[in-house]
Amino acid sequence: MTLFEFDNTYRDRYSLVCGVDEAGRGPLAGDVYAAAVIFPAGVVIDGIDDSKKLTEKKREQLFDEIQKHALASCIAVATVDEIENINILEAAKLAMKRAVAGLGVSPDIVLIDGNQPPKFECDYEAVVKGDAKSQSIAAASILAKVARDRYMKELAVKYPEWQFEKHKGYGTKLHYQMLDQFGESPVHRHSFLKKYYQKKAVADGE
Repeated sequence: MTLFEFDNTYRDRYSLVCGVDEAGRGPLAGDVYAAAVIFPAGVVIDGIDDSKKLTEKKREQLFDEIQKHALASCIAVATVDEIENINILEAAKLAMKRAVAGLGVSPDIVLIDGNQPPKFECDYEAVVKGDAKSQSIAAASILAKVARDRYMKELAVKYPEWQFEKHKGYGTKLHYQMLDQFGESPVHRHSFLKKYYQKKAVADGE
């Protein structure tokens, strides 16, 4: 079954099928992003797949295609402060709810990637590995990923020491080296760095 065909299985019951996904739950820094996408019936976009399987160049190309052909789309965020206050899972859910609320139209069903969906007033369904099954979820994953990568590049200009443009906030060797050298930036998720500080304390003999 193709990604388009998967979404089509819902269209005999629901006119407006919305896909939702997030990007940025794992990184040590930056906001978490989410996107929501509704395609008109019959729209198929070649090349749409789980954003993690696509090159950055391909994601950028599809970003424009998706927004051009979508009936409605919205990208939303939950901030670092919100991540710290309510935890990353709840912050990701909040970003998803904001994305759906920002569509401008009310979907009949929301398909959410993963197994811990936020609650919506309309029908909704969690789809495990949905970004590899559903065209609308995959499209949402691409919008969220591209938007977040662009945001991290903007942070790299504001906070050049941490080289966010290279690792996008993820816990790479380079990122930890920058943390060793410069400490936290204002956009780091302090709660995500507890293990780093524990290891650092052991290494320093504290």
